[in-house]
Amino acid sequence: MTTIDEGQRLGADLAATGAQLHTPAVPATPAPIHAAAVAPTANVALENRLGWERAYRRRLRVSDTVVVLATTGLAAWIQIDTIAQVDLVDAPWQYGRVFLFTAAIWLLMLALFQTRSHRVIGQGTEYRRVLHATGLAFGIAAIAFVIIQSQGIRTQLLIALPAGIAALLVSRWMWRRWLQRQRVAGHFVSKALVVGNRYDVEYVIESLKADGLQAYDVVGVILEDGGDLAVDGTTFGSVGTIDDVAARAEALGADSVILASLPDGDRGYVKRLTWQLEGTAAELSLSSPLVDVAGPRMSLRPVEGLPLIQVEIPRFEGGRHLAKRMLDIVVSSFFLIFVGLATPFIALAIKLDSKGPVFFQQPRVGRDGKTFPMFKFRSMIVDAEEMRHAIEAQNEGAGPLFKMKSDPRVTRVGAILRKFSIDEFPQFFNVLLGHMSIVGPRPPLPRETHHYANETYRRLFIKPGITGPWQVSGRSHLSWEESVRLDLRYVENWSVMGDLLILWKTVGTVLKPHGAY
Repeated sequence: MTTIDEGQRLGADLAATGAQLHTPAVPATPAPIHAAAVAPTANVALENRLGWERAYRRRLRVSDTVVVLATTGLAAWIQIDTIAQVDLVDAPWQYGRVFLFTAAIWLLMLALFQTRSHRVIGQGTEYRRVLHATGLAFGIAAIAFVIIQSQGIRTQLLIALPAGIAALLVSRWMWRRWLQRQRVAGHFVSKALVVGNRYDVEYVIESLKADGLQAYDVVGVILEDGGDLAVDGTTFGSVGTIDDVAARAEALGADSVILASLPDGDRGYVKRLTWQLEGTAAELSLSSPLVDVAGPRMSLRPVEGLPLIQVEIPRFEGGRHLAKRMLDIVVSSFFLIFVGLATPFIALAIKLDSKGPVFFQQPRVGRDGKTFPMFKFRSMIVDAEEMRHAIEAQNEGAGPLFKMKSDPRVTRVGAILRKFSIDEFPQFFNVLLGHMSIVGPRPPLPRETHHYANETYRRLFIKPGITGPWQVSGRSHLSWEESVRLDLRYVENWSVMGDLLILWKTVGTVLKPHGAY
């Protein structure tokens, strides 16, 4: 005999059993086998980094689309307006179809060449990718319309191609300037944690500060030997050890880690660090001494699973140098027209200011150590070379260079000519004659080469230039070591596109002179 309480319990059990029979089972979410099996998710710092990268790419995508549609549409409109008078029915459809196809393939190539990738933001390769994508797009369009025997591509090639290239490059340059202003204000920057030994960390931070785009904001350092590090008036305290880089990066909100040097005897450190940074940082950058000289010639070549860094040995002859010579002839011929028009006025100013010839000829050392006469507008008094010995002790130049900010030998007109580099205009004659190039290392005096170290002579492997990396990077404010490093990097890694970029930067340097005296 059961009690009332037992009966109630029995009824409840039967009711629960019936509910289970009539209610479908809801599967429970399975628990992970182990916490290590859960894929890392992005933290706040990484999401912020990815967010501003996406926002910047959207801006580039919109401007690229506007340029492509505007230039291809302009070419189609001109063609339609010209032909419609003869064939009013078929012309709009024919050239409208060409417009749509050309614009579509152009935008597709810009995307496939990753011209808006975060890897090329603020880099010279961005322009190169735009040019390659545009060239391939119009090549494909031309071949396609030749095969199908369709008309209308000629106007696209004559109008949309040059106008589109110019507009794309200008728009990318404008966006880059906008990005630089944003980064100066603290936006669109990568917060970096620099890790390594004291010397290499200091070198990396100095290089990042010298970067005009200010792409990285160093929020902390980790030194192998601990302690503090002072760089250009800023003191960084080591925030941890090389074994807790990922944890320190997350605590500091860093979205990038720069490994300035590798710990000795630990070949698997980089692999483990990349795993630890998953979900914490967007990138791990490895600083290598090879990059200082061979950066553009480096490539990763896996051989049977072995990652090899391949460094192409530089060549100082061949097709690239022929293309450089052709560029020199074209640019120097163009500028000599304006030099010829300006010379009478410059000559009059020089003559009225001081006695002596208008032009100044000075021996300089060119390619392969050969001496040539370099032409300049005279900016000093006639006996300037004789006076140099009397003011030798006041030299402010770096290394074997002789420079003075207030050189008493410089005339009043000469100071203006030097400030805006007008005194160097006659050097375009040297370029046309083959003594010099438009872009190259600084042409040294014979007495300067007597102080060269063995590696410094590599500056003479190519022709010196009217402008060069030293011209757009500080000129007389550079140390001798920095000047040599810039020239050696240029000698081995120059390219025609790089020369064009230096020419573009030279315009800004001349208009806003810095370090010219």
